[in-house]
Amino acid sequence: MADARRDETGLVLDRLRIAIGGTELVAVDATVRPGEVLTVMGPSGSGKSTLLSVVTGTVDPAFTVAGGVRVNGRELTGLPPEARRVGLLFQDELLFPHMSVGSNLAFGLNRGVRGRAARRARVEEALAEVGLEGFADRDPATLSGGQKARVALMRVLLSEPDALLLDEPFSRLDPDRRDRVRRLVFDRARAHGLPVLLVTHDAADARAAGERIIRLESS
Repeated sequence: MADARRDETGLVLDRLRIAIGGTELVAVDATVRPGEVLTVMGPSGSGKSTLLSVVTGTVDPAFTVAGGVRVNGRELTGLPPEARRVGLLFQDELLFPHMSVGSNLAFGLNRGVRGRAARRARVEEALAEVGLEGFADRDPATLSGGQKARVALMRVLLSEPDALLLDEPFSRLDPDRRDRVRRLVFDRARAHGLPVLLVTHDAADARAAGERIIRLESS
């Protein structure tokens, strides 16, 4: 019989359990299809960021993890972080201050894009996709908070991940920028056909995502 996982698309958290010191923090069993958003809400200390670290392969050994994590049928458990093809967007943009905007984006480019002209073209396309045409030579320090967030998003997408994780990436933006950047992130993720796992404590983020919500309680 063929393995059904071969035809499985999206991010699967398969009976995932995370515990520390014998206390269970997270229990999730869910599938996030391409273009869908699963929001995980909870206060600080409830295990939201730990859940992301399990998916990315960076979880602290102090935690006990049971169950599986798959993306498009590929089991991630046991793989090093760099082999997981999972993109992560943080609260802070984490742009390299010594690089131009274009160089920051080129850093994230999938290695399959070869040649200076081809790489430059992909960077320009990415900037145009988020309304930042002509910004390749700009210093990141000259950008607004919303512009930095757009560059950070496109740097993640240029790596061609199979899934996108969002670690409260809107929390440091002012209310107006937060709404616009939220819409942009969700729209771009859907356009790229990515399953999205969002962790947040902000109900407005969950409403903007507009789909399923899992609530964690503080331990």
